[in-house]
Amino acid sequence: MSKVIKQMQMDSLKQIFGSVQDFVLLSISGLTAQQENGLRASLRKQKIRLFQVKNSLARIALDGAGIKIDKDSPYWIGTTTFAWGAGSVAALSRSIDEQLTNPKTAPIYKDKVKVKGAIAEGQPLGFAEAKTRPTREEALAAIVSMILGPASQIAGCLSGPAAQVASQIKTISEKKEEAAPAAATA
Repeated sequence: MSKVIKQMQMDSLKQIFGSVQDFVLLSISGLTAQQENGLRASLRKQKIRLFQVKNSLARIALDGAGIKIDKDSPYWIGTTTFAWGAGSVAALSRSIDEQLTNPKTAPIYKDKVKVKGAIAEGQPLGFAEAKTRPTREEALAAIVSMILGPASQIAGCLSGPAAQVASQIKTISEKKEEAAPAAATA
């Protein structure tokens, strides 16, 4: 590969890796062209892109983007295909796992597509951990529920005594009304 072409590839990779911080690294080998195209098409529907990169170029581009992965990492064994998109590393990991474990497609991808790991916010992590992380929407929902729980208790504490006082005032006024007609008849 000529230096000009290699530099063009490096510039393209730096542009991709500079704007994206969440990846899943796959090893795709042994798939036919139709099977690989089917995998790419099904993931593209979920706004996930796949890009196969030469390991040495990927390491240099990732280093330039501030993502440090050791040269002897298992991420660099065999072919490497980067997957990104879907909004978060959790959604990305879940979509890929769903595609690989789908009963219709699992036999096709078995032993041919292997997940090497994930990169979230520039930090390497395991694929299982990436799947269990909350998506942005799930994290916001958890925060809102944490805020609303104590807020509803505070509202209950504020309205509870006021309701008791109102109930006691009503009871007293009803007793006075009952006592007034009884005194009038006597």
